[in-house]
This record gives sequence, structure tokens and C-alpha cells, in this order.
Amino acid sequence: MTAILLVLMGMLLLLNILQWVYRKKRAKQLSHMIDKLTSIMDSSQQEQLLLFTEDREYRRLLNTINRLLSQNRQSIAGFARTENAMRRMLANISHDLKTPLTVVLGYIETLNRQPDLSSPERERLLNKVHMKAVEIVELINRFFDLAKLESGDKEIPLTRIHINEMTRNSMLMFYDMIESEGLQAAIDIPDTPLYAWGNEEALSRALNNVLSNAVRYGALGKVIGMNVRGNEDRVLIEIWDKGKGIHEREQALIFERMYTLEDSRNKSFQGSGLGLTITKRLVELMGGEIRVTSKPHEQTVFTISLKRLS
Repeated sequence: MTAILLVLMGMLLLLNILQWVYRKKRAKQLSHMIDKLTSIMDSSQQEQLLLFTEDREYRRLLNTINRLLSQNRQSIAGFARTENAMRRMLANISHDLKTPLTVVLGYIETLNRQPDLSSPERERLLNKVHMKAVEIVELINRFFDLAKLESGDKEIPLTRIHINEMTRNSMLMFYDMIESEGLQAAIDIPDTPLYAWGNEEALSRALNNVLSNAVRYGALGKVIGMNVRGNEDRVLIEIWDKGKGIHEREQALIFERMYTLEDSRNKSFQGSGLGLTITKRLVELMGGEIRVTSKPHEQTVFTISLKRLS
């Protein structure tokens, strides 16, 4: 009986020792994890928390922590991109508002300093002031439009729309402008009716923005084109030109707020940098997508894709 008790006491003692060793090992591992995690967070290192262990719960904890670290890095990177975009947007807003405002102030100063101006000259300057004021109002309206689209305040009811008719009307709106620029219009719209799920006002605005962009940047290619086609599921509207094009590094950026190609800061290529951003939001709200492909001086194609209806 005594021997059995001694054996039991020995086993109990061994069990306590093993538990103490296990707890000490886990405490050491936990301390290592805390120190390493603190180091990663403090230094913003791009690494994961590593620990060699057979403990299943620790492995689950490590996986969860590493997922959180990855999400945190993505959030930081996203915040940095947003911050940079906001800085660029504010700089561009300042530029696009300051330029016409400076012109308006200049005209007003001329009118104030020269009260003896002839009536025709005074009228000419007042017309200039009016045109620049309208330009400022339109720019501000575009800012508000984008804010409404991104906040979800602007409702876009969807219905069945006739794509052939809408695309023809959009090209007709720009036909005089295209001809006045000495450009050729290449239009390929099928006679067979194509219908899509969308919103007429939103699609019309999106098409006008892309066509305006094509005329502004693609005039050097001497041709502006529109192709409309459909497959089993989608209706595709392609607007293309053969101008100087968009470099690959910029193709992913042109839909961002206030992003403008370098030439758009020149007088010949003025633009707010909001047109394509608004276009993308409008197309997405219709359940579609817009993409761009470009080979400089060969062909630049903007493709709007919408869900096809019978």
C-alpha cells in the first residue's frame, strides 16, 4: 500500500513538474510573441510574427495575429495613398479655381481702374468675366456631383435602355466639334437593337465625358471612333482615338480623383481631372465597368461594359 502511495505521489510530483515546465515554456513563448509584435508595430516592419511551436492554439493565435498585421499594413498603405491623393486633389483644385479667379480679378481691376473704357470694350471684358464665372461654377458643381456619387446620396434608377440610339445621339452631339477640329469620325453601331441595364442620364453623361476626353487628348491622331457590339451577357461601347495615348503606368491612375495627365496642365489640355472619376462611378452604379487600353500614337480605347438585356 505504501509503495502504491509513493508511486502516486511520484507521478503527481512529476505531473506538477511537467505542468510547471509547460507553463514556463508557454510564458517564454508568449513573452517572445509580445516583444516581437511590439517591435514590428513600433518599427512598421514588413514581416510576420514567427514562432516554432507544436501548440495548436498558439499556431491559431499566430495565424490570426499575422492576418491582423497584414490588414494593418494594407490599411496604412491605403491611408497613405488616400492622403497623397487628397494632397494632389487639393493642389489641383487650388490650381483649377485659382486660374479663372485670377483672370476674373484681373478683368474687374481693369474695369475699376479704367472707368472711361468704351462700351464695346467694357462689354467684352464683362463677357469674359461671365464666362470665367460660369467655368468656376461648373467646376464646383462637378466637385459636388462626385461627392454625392461617392456618398451614395445620388440615386440612379436603372431600367432597360436602347444602346444604339443613345450612342448615336452622343456622337451627334460631338459631331460638329469633331469636324471643327479637323477630325474624322469613325462610327460602327449595328442596326440590330442592343439593350442594356442602365440609366439614360448616367450613361449619356459617361459617354460625353469619354468623348470629350478623346477629342481633347486624341486630336493629334485625326480620328475619333465609336464601336458598339454585344455578346451573350454584355453590351460593349468602345470610344477610341489614335492620339498620343496613355502610358501604361498612368492607365491605372486616370480614374482617380483629380488625376490629370501631365499635358492637361498645359493650356491646350485644360481639364478638372474629375470627368473620368465621375464616369467610373456612374458606370459602376449601373452595374457596369469601364477600362482603358492604350498604345501611344497607335490607339487608345475606353470600353464601357453593361449588362445586356433582351
